[in-house]
Amino acid sequence: MRIGDLIRELRKARGWSQGRLASEINDAFGTNLDREYVSRWERSRNVPSDYYLAKLSAVLDVPLAVLEGDVKRRTFLTDAAGAAIAPVVASDLLSAGFSARLHGGPSVDAWEAKLATYGTDYMSMGAADIQRRVSGELVVVQQQLDDPRLWSVASRLMTLYAKTFPGADGSKAVHWYRLAAQAADESGNLDARVWVRGRAAIALGYEGASLGVADVLADQAMAASDKPSLGLLNAIYGKAHAAALRGDKATALALDERGRRIFDAAGSHEQTSDYAVPWWRVNVFRSLLLARLGDERGAVEAQEAARGELPGELPRFATHLELHRGLMLARSGDRAGGVAYAQAAMDALPPEKHSLTLRMLMGEIRA
Repeated sequence: MRIGDLIRELRKARGWSQGRLASEINDAFGTNLDREYVSRWERSRNVPSDYYLAKLSAVLDVPLAVLEGDVKRRTFLTDAAGAAIAPVVASDLLSAGFSARLHGGPSVDAWEAKLATYGTDYMSMGAADIQRRVSGELVVVQQQLDDPRLWSVASRLMTLYAKTFPGADGSKAVHWYRLAAQAADESGNLDARVWVRGRAAIALGYEGASLGVADVLADQAMAASDKPSLGLLNAIYGKAHAAALRGDKATALALDERGRRIFDAAGSHEQTSDYAVPWWRVNVFRSLLLARLGDERGAVEAQEAARGELPGELPRFATHLELHRGLMLARSGDRAGGVAYAQAAMDALPPEKHSLTLRMLMGEIRA
């Protein structure tokens, strides 16, 4: 398959026009592409340079090894093919699904161990890598759903899978979050029901995407149980971000206060898992929330608290904090300075570490 064909398939898989792809690259990297340039790539009239391959890799969330010349292009082709072709139709995954149905798949304990691994990997890996792996696990676990406990496993895998789609595009991410909530209900596990909804709410609220869905899922989690838990904590901060983006400062601050009380009762000691909310991570939530509310002093305090405990192996989250500072500058009236500050932070992070969420934050700063 030619590289132009792969770019077209990756673009269409996200529901983007050629102009939208050009805009995503321009917004993320300050380039000056137009729709015709993308069209020429897709028709193989031009081949992207190594410079633009790196930009395409980041925007389309396809890992790209830092290699030279033709080797670099072949790496892009290989990785892009894995993302462009739906994993669930691959023969090895179909075989795994049938084998799980005929012979039994992993035990509940083994699935829980897998989830723990994915929770850690998500914090440092790109969305495309996680998506390919989790899609394979979903093929297998769906053959084992005679056991209600595995509905809980499936719901958490679906939530992680949803995170690999750009929330701004709405339909795919929201579809999987809703499906995850239904799967959690099938499990009969109250903790899973609250956690899945809360994780979806904070993901959408933090990204500033599908705020109505974020509100609904957060409300469902909060109605299901008021027992302090990480799911409830996520739900509260998801709803707080939605309120902040709507300009409802009083509600956002009240939810922040409630969230801090929940954290005191339910915060986690685990530092590097997507299933955990330690002190540094709740302050990442609060840093962006307060920056959106225009509370510069509170935002800076949250940023300093987060940096004090942020693990060094998670540089993506340090970049989040820098983008929050860029947002503060832009909101204070120095839009050019805020954009430049945030772009410098993005440029300092290797492209393969860029996430969909970071690019959405960059778009918010530019806006």
